[in-house]
Amino acid sequence: MTKTYPVLGLKGAAVSAVAATAAYWIWTAGREWAQGVGRAGSDAFLAGALESVLATVAGVAAMPLLLWAGRRAIRERGNHLMVIGCSLAWPFAGGYVVENDVGAAGTLVVLTLFALLGGLLAVVGLPET
Repeated sequence: MTKTYPVLGLKGAAVSAVAATAAYWIWTAGREWAQGVGRAGSDAFLAGALESVLATVAGVAAMPLLLWAGRRAIRERGNHLMVIGCSLAWPFAGGYVVENDVGAAGTLVVLTLFALLGGLLAVVGLPET
């Protein structure tokens, strides 16, 4: 199959969208767990703080793994720039939608923009030597 720019962009956007949705779900589920622990032990000092940190770490750390695995699953190589760029952008995009409770429309817009960034970075790639 010929690797044209539109095909690479669509594949990158699709993988980024799936990875963003999965990482968002992981981060949101962890955040809800941490809030539940905080409410259960509301009189305890720092109740739910450790759980909140663990939720954030899981949500952020999942992104590079999901991107790499998704690109490998569709047999694309040379994913370094996309994985690095999207992994650096994810704490800002994901953190905004998870921590600020922006609603369904705002979440959809941010995740769509993240998928477009992934598509753009998949097309650009690193120069081959």
